[in-house]
Amino acid sequence: ISKFATKAATTFAPRASGASKNPAFKGSLLYTVFEVQAWLFLVIGGLLSFNIIFPSDEPNIARLLGMWSIWMFTIPALRARDCSAAEKEALNYLFLLVPILNVSLPFLWKSFPFIYSADVVALAALYTWKVGLPFGDKETS
Repeated sequence: ISKFATKAATTFAPRASGASKNPAFKGSLLYTVFEVQAWLFLVIGGLLSFNIIFPSDEPNIARLLGMWSIWMFTIPALRARDCSAAEKEALNYLFLLVPILNVSLPFLWKSFPFIYSADVVALAALYTWKVGLPFGDKETS
């Protein structure tokens, strides 16, 4: 599954043809821009899908954009950074899982907040599984 996820994700976000270092390395301005973009769109997507920004009684494009924001903005921004192999693998899985969730969950319950929340849970679960908790026990040598 890991090879398939990597191949599928890199089809839509290919690497450079030659050997090149990712300019979005930890500590660089570009790395920070991608991290801020990822977290900002995570928050904006939630506000849109929960009908807080541009409230409407009917389903609208803003709520749909909020529901898809994790897949369209957060995951690509996190993938663009120079990150560990485990984090890249988690993001590759998420790149494939989120569209499946967003297309299949409306058959269960047509709710933008529910689908957005499922995407956030998937993001947190895969990060925890592949990368670990950010505040977890760190081994010190």
